[in-house]
Amino acid sequence: MSGRPTARQVAEWADELTAVGERIGRRFARSEPRRRATGYIRGSLSGTGRKNGWQLAEHLGEATPDGVQHLLARADWDADAVRDDLLGYVAEHLGHPDGVLVVDETGFLKKGTKSCGVARQYSGTAGRVENCQVGVFLGYATDKGRALLDRALYLPKEWATDADRREEAGVPEEVEFATKILLARRMVERAAASGVPARWVTADAVYGSDYHFRLTAENLGLGYVAGVRADFAIFAAFRQVRVKALPARVPEDGWSRLSCGAGAKGPRVYDWALFRTPCPEPEVYARWVLIRRSTSDPDDVAYFACGGPPGTTLDELVRVAGARWAVEDLFELAKGDCGLDEYEVRSWVGWHRHVTLSLFALAVLAVIRARAARPGRRQKGARD
Repeated sequence: MSGRPTARQVAEWADELTAVGERIGRRFARSEPRRRATGYIRGSLSGTGRKNGWQLAEHLGEATPDGVQHLLARADWDADAVRDDLLGYVAEHLGHPDGVLVVDETGFLKKGTKSCGVARQYSGTAGRVENCQVGVFLGYATDKGRALLDRALYLPKEWATDADRREEAGVPEEVEFATKILLARRMVERAAASGVPARWVTADAVYGSDYHFRLTAENLGLGYVAGVRADFAIFAAFRQVRVKALPARVPEDGWSRLSCGAGAKGPRVYDWALFRTPCPEPEVYARWVLIRRSTSDPDDVAYFACGGPPGTTLDELVRVAGARWAVEDLFELAKGDCGLDEYEVRSWVGWHRHVTLSLFALAVLAVIRARAARPGRRQKGARD
């Protein structure tokens, strides 16, 4: 899922945007914000160079960005309710029982100190500590397509405890400091409660190394393949062992060379090994450590804590591990084609409104492409 949609794709499925407008329309008390929200999604998918307020207003046929700014800052609508519509939309069009929920975060580089949540913090986008905002996201991957389902703006402690900054940025009183891990857990729980069909959760070591994150998946009846750090400890032969010691215990014929999915340069092929680990009810829910080793550099090793049905195969765990790259591709597409990082808002409300509409645009793009790739698809003008 990369690159821009063709004009034919957009034209062929233009009715999809109308259907989305009808889906979210009930969330808006007045007709003008309702019209602008649908136009905002359409503009986010357009060929407009930058997806900022002026360009989107021009796409809407408006002389100034005042209406767009009003939509994001002051109009009467609930971004979380539209987010709930997004969950339902993706589940309806891309849902599959084998779906994978993918947790990841991305940074939004900023100047100054006024944007809600901005601080000097690590940004995966820049690969270093920068002045930025950080959003935690929940992706979704199936054979039908991939989309971003949910979002949460991380509010650092220095923001959460500063009453003046909170008031200036419009942070609701009920919002308290929450770690990125807690934000991720809430999103996974929300997706499950909303009926998004999924069997697995995956995330990197920031999340996977946390016991409560993994326990959330278990309590929801979901399997997980979550990255962990090299010093992650398990019990083996009645003693505690760090996972970094496990590769030396794998006989050379104990590695399986498998692809975990397609990459930019072809299949992502690695050597894999699997260790069963103790758990309370292994006949009901099993746990493993999955090891991934580079085929060209045996010292390049990654580790995953896994949990799921006892009969789960190595191939299935490898498939889930590879799904995490889907979110990185989605971030690139959302920022490159859907204006995810091109906002000019500073408030809590403005960030969540812009990002929600941008994610809806990304989901529409995923649905358009899924339909275009469907064998025997209808021609332009056909109706259900």
